[in-house]
Amino acid sequence: MIPVTDDIAIDENEIEEVFVRASGPGGQNVNKVATAVQLRFDAARSPRLDERTRAQLRLLAGRRMTAEGVLVIIARRFRTQERNRQDAYRRLVELIGRAAEPVKRRVATRPTAASRERRRDTKLARARTKRLRRPVEQSVE
Repeated sequence: MIPVTDDIAIDENEIEEVFVRASGPGGQNVNKVATAVQLRFDAARSPRLDERTRAQLRLLAGRRMTAEGVLVIIARRFRTQERNRQDAYRRLVELIGRAAEPVKRRVATRPTAASRERRRDTKLARARTKRLRRPVEQSVE
């Protein structure tokens, strides 16, 4: 089990791990060894996630989540399989942890009297400026 939050822990069997060749650092080794890791976590079918967390995860994941609800994380920052694997798992746990955080509700507030006064003063000053920019009316005598 991989702990994510106090309430959520993901079973290792729910995560599919595939090693692929990576571009980037590694010298000649980069053409021979599959050091990048691709994690696939089926969030849509995971019994560990509730509906709110799933929906939030879909928003946070963006293009990293497929239409079927599978979260795909590719890690290729490091030269070794193990470091890329640790990086991918860390990013997966971090993403699910952020999705599980409760959404803070906005508390409706009213503008203060001083802020309303400042707004009115600004509007008056702007109107005065525009009035002064108008062409002067010529009086016909």
